[in-house]
Amino acid sequence: MLLRGLTWLVLFQLLGTALNHLFVPVLPGPIIGLLLLLIYLLVCGQVSEPLNEAAKSLLRYLPLLLVPPAVGVMVYAADIAADFWAISGALVLSLLISMAFVGVLMQRLLKPHNTARGEHER
Repeated sequence: MLLRGLTWLVLFQLLGTALNHLFVPVLPGPIIGLLLLLIYLLVCGQVSEPLNEAAKSLLRYLPLLLVPPAVGVMVYAADIAADFWAISGALVLSLLISMAFVGVLMQRLLKPHNTARGEHER
């Protein structure tokens, strides 16, 4: 079952990479694949057991993905310090935009849920 879930994940990544090369060179292929996987999961309405098992097994190794960025920060510390204010501004701006987007998205996703709950309580 793990192999089936991993196959689905790789398939979506390959599909995203193909779309990247054919139509959308601005976005990376794996990001397109993740968006396609999100659309697929929204259409299905649930996460299948093989996909869930594959995701759980990959989450164990997530901390290993943080090692290369940490090494990069240590190696390029002088360059980062030189552009400190630009990096800080970009981080703060992206944080504010992300928080606003998540707030709006959460309100829109909860609206049907709250409406349905209100109808059942009456």
